[in-house]
Amino acid sequence: MKKSTILAATLLATAAVSSAHAQSIRIGLRAGANYSNLAGNIQNQDTYNNKFGFLGGAMLNIPVTSDGFFSVQPEVLYSQKGFENKPTEYTGLFGAKQQREGKVNYNYLDVPVLLKVRASGLIFEAGPQYSYLLSANNQTKTTTTPALGGTPTTTETQNKTDVSGLNRNELGYLAGVGYEAENGLSLSLRYTGAFSDFVKSDNNTYFNGDLKNARHSAFQLSLGYLIPSK
Repeated sequence: MKKSTILAATLLATAAVSSAHAQSIRIGLRAGANYSNLAGNIQNQDTYNNKFGFLGGAMLNIPVTSDGFFSVQPEVLYSQKGFENKPTEYTGLFGAKQQREGKVNYNYLDVPVLLKVRASGLIFEAGPQYSYLLSANNQTKTTTTPALGGTPTTTETQNKTDVSGLNRNELGYLAGVGYEAENGLSLSLRYTGAFSDFVKSDNNTYFNGDLKNARHSAFQLSLGYLIPSK
């Protein structure tokens, strides 16, 4: 057999394999909920409580092996994180007693890139995640009782959507387990966390400095659907 024939056959085989992989790339949708709070060295930690938020977006599944056992799955997700304030009294500045109520929503664009293993329907996935803070909404009310007694005063957050004191870029990670049916429908339980603090290091006033060393943390429960490839 001539070298040119062998080369042509090799190129055709390579093209066929590439085409098969390209045809098996699948796009899909994901929607669910975050159960989020804060991690790290947090002052007055008992006053910060978990909150629910929406999670949703699109994903792309790229097979690495032809049997679908191993794949790479980047996703682009709108993700609501944050916390609620318990109405728990704590000692503030100069011995004054304070109590916070309300919640804070942080709206993020999350971009995880997951390594995914699928075995008999069970899925295991993990990878890095980049997050960008789109906006925030601080709906906190603080009641302060003077240390020496007196009439309590209540103040509500001003500039509720101000994000100037926050780090808008965040690097983190995601890991999870779940089940994926042959038709592409899946149920996933995930945990996502951040490597970096979300309050700027020179910001000592945000929640009276309580969250200077705080990081986002959330459990996620979501449904996914990968559209079958042609």
